[in-house]
Amino acid sequence: MFSQSDLFQIQQKGITIDKVTRQIELFTKGFPYLKLIRPAIRHDGVVTFKVSEIEHLLTTFETYRQNKHLIKFVPASGAATRMFKIMFDQLSITTAESLIPGEFSQIITQIELFAFYNDLKDVLSKNNLSLSQLIKDGSYHQIISYILSEEGLNYSKLPKGLLKFHNYPEGSRTAIEEHLVEGALYGKNADGSVNIHFTVSPEHLQDVYQLINEVKIRYEQLFHVVFKVVLSVQNTATDSIAVDGNNLPFRNDDGSLLFRPGGHGALLENLSELDDDIIFIKNIDNVVPDRLKNQTVIYKKVLAGLLLQVQKKVFEYLHVLDNHAEQNDKLFTEIKQFIESSFGYRFSPKFDPKGNEARSTIMKILNRPIRVCGMVQNVGEPGGGPYWVEHSDFSQSLQILESTQINLDDDKQRALFKQATHFNPVDLVLAIRNYKGQKFNLSQFRDPNTGFISIKSKEGKELKALELPGLWNGAMAFWNTIFVEVPIITFNPVKTINDLLRMEHQNY
Repeated sequence: MFSQSDLFQIQQKGITIDKVTRQIELFTKGFPYLKLIRPAIRHDGVVTFKVSEIEHLLTTFETYRQNKHLIKFVPASGAATRMFKIMFDQLSITTAESLIPGEFSQIITQIELFAFYNDLKDVLSKNNLSLSQLIKDGSYHQIISYILSEEGLNYSKLPKGLLKFHNYPEGSRTAIEEHLVEGALYGKNADGSVNIHFTVSPEHLQDVYQLINEVKIRYEQLFHVVFKVVLSVQNTATDSIAVDGNNLPFRNDDGSLLFRPGGHGALLENLSELDDDIIFIKNIDNVVPDRLKNQTVIYKKVLAGLLLQVQKKVFEYLHVLDNHAEQNDKLFTEIKQFIESSFGYRFSPKFDPKGNEARSTIMKILNRPIRVCGMVQNVGEPGGGPYWVEHSDFSQSLQILESTQINLDDDKQRALFKQATHFNPVDLVLAIRNYKGQKFNLSQFRDPNTGFISIKSKEGKELKALELPGLWNGAMAFWNTIFVEVPIITFNPVKTINDLLRMEHQNY
């Protein structure tokens, strides 16, 4: 199947032949569906808190954080091209003065509300053009060109992190700047440092470095912190091979093999490089102006406080189990109940707390990375949600699932999938060290049998692409998991340019 030049190309990417062969087999066999038991809802998989409990967890976080090393991890790769679909649609209209009603009309009529408004006026002025006159003349194609193209703001080629999201009296802020501010508000370490890790595309590294170097001193002085920012890129060794309709390697016009990025699940490798006690995860586009940050800050601390509280108990149990090898039915039953009440895990019916394997089974389940995941009430957003899943040994666990992981051709499974009351906004707090202080090997806790196959095209030819288990889906399938309901105001992603016109992104 592979020529010498193929083998050299595979080797150059840092991928083994065995790995490529397994990927091709997955195209043939596909991925097995997970067995959905029911959606996780309030009081059955999704935890809610009273005001007094929130206050307690905030105190817990502030108490324990002094001896912990905190970091914020922000997936920020890729260009923001999809944000501007409505603008590209407008460009496809041959009559330039025809205005697409609705979304594009809103862009034009409210253009002064965008944080990049002054930048747009400035770049037009340098070219002896007036924005107000272009609008009056109906020269919409020209306005779009100066927003999207290199002759203007170049927004269609920039990552979301470099786009200006919010206006302030002192100037506008990019999404990256908003993450710096957020980090200072809940991720400050005892030594005054704020650690933030952005994953970016290689082509954007220089621009992101430049922005951070330009702004970080200003925010350090404002919040009396020192920012330690690290950028990383997705390892090309996590790319997956593409195939044609016959499940044979897809080849470019020059005969070389086509490899594609393996999706955000590939960032598990970037995550594994971190050496911190508590990791906050949040997507690059889910930020709000300062006036709305309070709830986000509170609930980030609440999630971390819960994690630290549960982790303390986990470590206590593991130390006891480690130091006492004898059978202790009462202790094993107590720990079993703790695991079920804390992580929603349901043991296999075959598990016997009085059996010879009880101690090793409990230690194996207890000694895992921990994640506490914020969940918002379902507002019709596409993407994953919290569910109860049954495994091959009939044990059950809490999982964040995407539609591709469910057999939607099965009426019962489809009905259960649609009953979800909550949605995953990518709001996680993680602990990746064990009770001995050692880092877990995170690859051991992913489910290699999860992932999905999508249909793409290259140069007019259809192909199949393989995506790895999602970072918060299959890549964390065997973590100990807690779902917590968080307010909807903590979830304000910017998926389209019109989202920036919503009240949540305006600094009234």
